[in-house]
Amino acid sequence: MEKALAKFTGQEIRIRGASRTDSGAHAKGQMVDFLTSTQHPLERFAPALNFHLPEDIKILEAYQVDEGFDSRRWALSRVYQYSILNRHSPSPLRRHSHFWIRDGLDTEKMIQAAQLLVGTHDFRALAVGHPENRSAVRSVLRWEVERVGDSVVIECEANGFMKQQIRKTNGLLTEIGRGKYPVERVSQALGGDASGAPLLPAHGLCLISVKYPSSTKFREARDDDWNNRNGIINKHETN
Repeated sequence: MEKALAKFTGQEIRIRGASRTDSGAHAKGQMVDFLTSTQHPLERFAPALNFHLPEDIKILEAYQVDEGFDSRRWALSRVYQYSILNRHSPSPLRRHSHFWIRDGLDTEKMIQAAQLLVGTHDFRALAVGHPENRSAVRSVLRWEVERVGDSVVIECEANGFMKQQIRKTNGLLTEIGRGKYPVERVSQALGGDASGAPLLPAHGLCLISVKYPSSTKFREARDDDWNNRNGIINKHETN
């Protein structure tokens, strides 16, 4: 995206993302912000950047924001989904977006286990490689499991997530769904023992949205207060 911005604006611009996704994961609602002094009108940003961007990343919308806006620090929460194809045969159409599990999953047990994740906990045992000198405490608003046809969708929302935390936590939930562990195994993992929890592959993970305070102003192209130095935020999809 920085290369596309340089081609469009003629400026070297550094972007700042709202959420760091694991390598190989997808995003439907990633948010990035940057500063620019370009005179290009706001409505030109999305189409112009999409022209320069590769096929696996596209801008959905562009907004003007206050110069002090920080897409990561101002975010209240992030919403992620992990998609599992749960049937006897794999799908060539969903091989890049769903992790295939042939064994039957008991979603009722997974739902019960996921509820133990809600609240403020130390997730260090479920965050692979998280630095020892940084807090691993996160506040989870919801961790939900739903069967939709032949898919199992796990959606979680928290004030923040650490590297591989979602994939390892959902790996534990799938093992509970398989019947390998009891529901209470989640409490043991939160207590520091996450041994036996597999790390699910990244291609099933997708950032759905980033939520901000209602007071945050996202000004659209029709607003007339454009000036020489502005913060811009882009909402985009990545594959």
